[in-house]
Amino acid sequence: MTSIDALAARLRAAIGSSRVLTDRQELRTYECDGLAHYKVIPALVALPATAAQVAAVVRECAAAGVPFVARGSGTGLSGGALPHAEGVLIVTSQLREILDVRPDDERAVVQPGVINLQVTKAATPHGYYYAPDPSSQQICSIGGNVAENSGGAHCLKYGFTTNHVTGVEVVTPDGESVRLGGLAPDVPGYDLLGTFVGSEGTLGVATEVTVKLTRLPEAVRTLLAGFASTDQAGAATSAIIAAGVVPAAIEMMDALAIEAAEAAVRCGYPAGAGAVLIVELDGPAAEVDAQFDEVSALCVEHGAFETRIAADDTERALIWRGRKSAFAAVGRISPDYIVQDGVIPRTALPEVLRRIGEVAAEHGVRVANVFHAGDGNLHPLVLFDDAVPGQAERAETVSGAILELCIEHGGSITGEHGVGVDKATFMPRMFSDADLDTMQLLRCAFDPDGIANPGKVFPTPRLCGERPGRRQGTHPRHTPDVAEIF
Repeated sequence: MTSIDALAARLRAAIGSSRVLTDRQELRTYECDGLAHYKVIPALVALPATAAQVAAVVRECAAAGVPFVARGSGTGLSGGALPHAEGVLIVTSQLREILDVRPDDERAVVQPGVINLQVTKAATPHGYYYAPDPSSQQICSIGGNVAENSGGAHCLKYGFTTNHVTGVEVVTPDGESVRLGGLAPDVPGYDLLGTFVGSEGTLGVATEVTVKLTRLPEAVRTLLAGFASTDQAGAATSAIIAAGVVPAAIEMMDALAIEAAEAAVRCGYPAGAGAVLIVELDGPAAEVDAQFDEVSALCVEHGAFETRIAADDTERALIWRGRKSAFAAVGRISPDYIVQDGVIPRTALPEVLRRIGEVAAEHGVRVANVFHAGDGNLHPLVLFDDAVPGQAERAETVSGAILELCIEHGGSITGEHGVGVDKATFMPRMFSDADLDTMQLLRCAFDPDGIANPGKVFPTPRLCGERPGRRQGTHPRHTPDVAEIF
């Protein structure tokens, strides 16, 4: 009996035989997350239904020295939930109960498998909603949102997941259940909660999350503006923010992204547009009305040849339909694509978009641009056909060049998708060895044995106990060809 077989037997005894998968065909269901470019079949899959069962699985992994990876809905786009070939994949999707909705405290307490949009549906009858809204909000889970510090279109005004989580119950890598934060807005001492949110599963597994609820706004108004170019749309974006207006969202799509959305959902965006802006304002009715007139005028002033105002919720949903479907929609115009995620200063949008177009042309691939224009969070979609020899490699080159452009312009390699495995090699472009060593010291404080989601975030495994600083000689995990040095 192998060590994995022995572990599987112990897990069946701990959580039930039906909750442990070892059949290879069943395991293949979990070989990737939303970034299907990377695939690894896990040694086994555990399907706990309670927090106690999650803790039991982690304790068994710790006792056996077997790595584990936590997975929610599997919608991540950085390979953050990519399984470990010799480890356990802990799927939290069956922990899907909304435990409490407390409108008087403006809080909800949920399990990690609860779908993002379900929180809003539970809170709406009380006059509240959950503000972070990834495009995948109909299927992504709160646990995954916490792991990746997910964003969304309306995070320009309301902030990311970390701004809306006040407490978590966490199973640490040794199997102990601890609470960080709670119902209160803040707690004294070190910000361990802030450390955990966005840690990509490297510090433990969330089994309960307390989130803030936001009061439904009195008024919401949505505008769609068509421009001849992304330069004009970018200039309008900067002008809106410079005027002191902070919309709930400002989203931009270029001509290729519009083409894909029209093919997929017939959203009816302005014909011939080189770019569209979706601008949404919310808040007190008088304030929204005043700001909306100003936003409309600024769009026209910067070249908008057509503007549309949603008359009701149905028209508002139609405007958003094209944007929310953009990632999947490009499948209508390309058999394969890479979704990228980087951040640049808002003022650099015109220059960076031009450079992306030039790099794409140099390598013979197309790039559709969809992004949160208000905060400079780019989501270029690099289109290619994997059946054509060399195209996948050229697409990877363009994808990497886009991240280099983000760094070059003072931005970041990720805004909301996380680092995962996809961008780990770019971490040294942003951070020094000393920075990465400091991060590793923190990671080791939570996970001294390095079993929680290993191989993610850091470009080269750093062993707990290694002396920080510049290394000499061959890394111990590089010797047996376990890790590549970048």
